[in-house]
Amino acid sequence: MKPGKELLFLALGGSGEIGMNANLYGCDGKWVMVDLGMTFSDPAYPGVELVFPDLEFIEERADDLLGIVLTHGHEDHIGALPYLAADLNVPLFATPFTADLIRRKLEEQGLVKDVELNVIENEGSLQLGPFGFRYLPLAHSIAEGNALLIDTPYGRIFHTGDWKLDDEPIVGVPSTPETLTALGDEGVLAMVCDSTNVFNPESSGSEGAVRDALIKAVKPLKGRALITTFASNVARLHTLGEVAKATNRAFCVAGRSLDRIIAVAKANGYLQDLPELVDFDTAMGMPRRQVLVVATGGQGEPRAALARVAEGNHQIKLEAGDTVLFSSKVIPGNEIAIGRIQNKLAEDGIQMITDRQADIHVSGHPGRPELAEMYRWIRPQILVPVHGEMRHMTEQARFGTEQGIPSVVVQKNGDMVRLAPGKPGVISRERVGRLVLDGDVILPADGMTMAERRKLAVNGQVSVAVALDGRGGLIGDPVVRALGLPVEDDLDAFIAETIEDVREAINKPGKAKPKGRGGRSEGRSSGGGNDVQEAIRLAVRRAATRWTGKKPVVTVLMIAG
Repeated sequence: MKPGKELLFLALGGSGEIGMNANLYGCDGKWVMVDLGMTFSDPAYPGVELVFPDLEFIEERADDLLGIVLTHGHEDHIGALPYLAADLNVPLFATPFTADLIRRKLEEQGLVKDVELNVIENEGSLQLGPFGFRYLPLAHSIAEGNALLIDTPYGRIFHTGDWKLDDEPIVGVPSTPETLTALGDEGVLAMVCDSTNVFNPESSGSEGAVRDALIKAVKPLKGRALITTFASNVARLHTLGEVAKATNRAFCVAGRSLDRIIAVAKANGYLQDLPELVDFDTAMGMPRRQVLVVATGGQGEPRAALARVAEGNHQIKLEAGDTVLFSSKVIPGNEIAIGRIQNKLAEDGIQMITDRQADIHVSGHPGRPELAEMYRWIRPQILVPVHGEMRHMTEQARFGTEQGIPSVVVQKNGDMVRLAPGKPGVISRERVGRLVLDGDVILPADGMTMAERRKLAVNGQVSVAVALDGRGGLIGDPVVRALGLPVEDDLDAFIAETIEDVREAINKPGKAKPKGRGGRSEGRSSGGGNDVQEAIRLAVRRAATRWTGKKPVVTVLMIAG
């Protein structure tokens, strides 16, 4: 697939899911990528923390890829860069704050000299082959959230990135309705739009309102106040600094990601009025009602500051009479982890306030009234919902149609969409997938390693070692070890019976009969033929199934004497 005289769109990640955003635009033989993010793992990938989009499609066409343009600095938009960008060998483009975050990530991986990173001034522009890019600031829950206006020979695209409308954004100056209306007047072919909050019937709300609600919530507290929020939310950090001042509390932060964001923000002209930070020892030595702590870990991350505070494994200590305020929303999938921490805090007599009790958080994504406003300003001919699960994207398509957008295209990762010329729609299905970071190695999420690990996690493992003489006779006793098999109370008996089955399989590999528990024959051939190693594997697995109902992974080690 090489783009012809046409305008194409292909999501490699972020469509049909929330996170891991990676979008391609193609025309006149060339491609550009917008964002390259990651997502966090789930139980489907045991032992894995980070998940990336599989870039095989564009890796095979890397000579035609002109660059990667980044909308903003959230992990689901830039998190895969340190792991995948060097292999693509194309330049990166980002505004100053986002570029600083990326640079520090590349430094940590020793890749600064291997990846070209270009800084584009706020509201700046760039040209990549047939694509012209213009940055348009929009409010979001991080500094320098941007939409991209993409000029092509076949029409203009308004790629929203992550956004919301905010009358009092605290950090940054978003594009005005007048500016956005003028873009619509000039004509926009397609709007590729954030779908995250499409089911919210109300606007997301203002950061200024959060400040007022937090001051109201913290002022009457008599103990220590710990507020947890997303580390990347620079506007919220500014708000929390104002809360500390308004309530006469010292300002302390707990969490390395907070330290990093504050450093990057200050280096780029943000958070200049943040109160002077106090260290943990100073905070713990002050009267309890004079301390406000901002901590990471509001999503239940087990190694983040809040989890360690709750477990009593942090320099910051809380006790009955103190309060934890959750100034963040619960990301779907994190409910159990967050509940575990909240239960521990409750057990210790610590009060909690969430966005259900007070208006101490607003989303960074648009609700339906905000979507309707943006549609009215931009007036695209085509709406392409992205950044959402399928239910979010199909709902935005319905809503956009109701609001008068002439054409909508519902797509998902791997759907090649032709936007122009002609009627827009999906024209082919391309291979997409996921990669996982397993330790220091990047692997296919659907590959052999993950498949084997899932089997191990579900069914356990049994290993058997046997030594055979030159005639195939057994030397000594087989050695059997079981891991993760539910035979705790009967382990010795299980191993003894399994050893007998192994002996029988070695002596008569083609005739060994599977037994019922206690040695009763089931009257069916093992099917192992004369392959002794396979006969042993089958005999061991049958023994395990007989005893437990499980079918474990069986490893056979044969030593020839």
